[in-house]
Amino acid sequence: MHGEYKVPGGKLVVADLAVEDDRLTGVRISGDFFLEPDEALEELTAALQGRPADTDADALAAAVRRAIGPGVTMVGFTPESVAIAVRRALGRATSWHDHRFELITTGQLHPPLQMAVDEVLARQVGDGTRGPALRIWEWASNAVIIGSFQSLANEVDSEAAAEHDVTVVRRISGGGAMFVEPGNTITYSLYVPASLVEGLSYAASYAFLDDWVLGALADVGISATYVPLNDIASPAGKIAGAAQKRLANGAVLHHVTMAYDIDANKMLQVLRIGREKLSGKGIASAAKRVDPLRSQTGLTREAIVDAMIAHFRGRYGLSEVTLDAVTLAEAEELAVSKFSSPEWTARVP
Repeated sequence: MHGEYKVPGGKLVVADLAVEDDRLTGVRISGDFFLEPDEALEELTAALQGRPADTDADALAAAVRRAIGPGVTMVGFTPESVAIAVRRALGRATSWHDHRFELITTGQLHPPLQMAVDEVLARQVGDGTRGPALRIWEWASNAVIIGSFQSLANEVDSEAAAEHDVTVVRRISGGGAMFVEPGNTITYSLYVPASLVEGLSYAASYAFLDDWVLGALADVGISATYVPLNDIASPAGKIAGAAQKRLANGAVLHHVTMAYDIDANKMLQVLRIGREKLSGKGIASAAKRVDPLRSQTGLTREAIVDAMIAHFRGRYGLSEVTLDAVTLAEAEELAVSKFSSPEWTARVP
């Protein structure tokens, strides 16, 4: 059995092994990582030999960590990445290339329907009625999207929102508020099975699921990096923020909003951005924190989106489909019953 795991920003870890009597045997760990002293590789391997084949990733990583001890230096990989490679060899964890991804196009949608489509598609992936997918959002109207656990009153100035024709909705994932006008942001969602992030902590899964977009940004001339927990930044400033929701049925919803051409003045009128964050520096400070893609590339939003799609397709393959009528109908019902309801939007007043 053979499994591989490429650490985001790090090295490749490879596990080759067999299973006899439901236990690991013949374990061999290899890769282009760095490890000192040399003998630690034998200790690492010995920690995995004989383990029950159904040992979860956390327990495998803990066994590796205990075996190598504090005096060992691991560069470009971790005990967790070794565990993921082993789980992939066993078929318990999957890699990008184990799946066939679809690019789902929907056309422009209003804010409550955007939220509903996200939930329905994620649920379908978890139920196994749909394969993993990527969706690039297109907005039909202005919006503020607050995180699942944010206070509505603390985050949004309702009078300013009404004045600027901004619809306020609450998403199912945590994280901070997003200010959106059609054409000024690039938002995408990934809908994947939990097996793709098997063995990864929440923090590690953010970088893992967005590693492809760092490559796409490099294609358009932006040297971007991931900033824990959930930001993407370049030397010129913050580009994007990510959020994630893991559903009980085994789906992972991961979505990211990237600033293309933010109207910082309007954003500050609508969002009650924490005074601690701005430290009294005003609009210029806020604008600097979300430095838009337009100023860094000179490209149109459409050109950047095309580059992102092309990069994802080149890495993992991608076939384009339109949102089917059954899914759309289910999402439209959910948009009315949940995402347009005051009970949900103000569930944290």
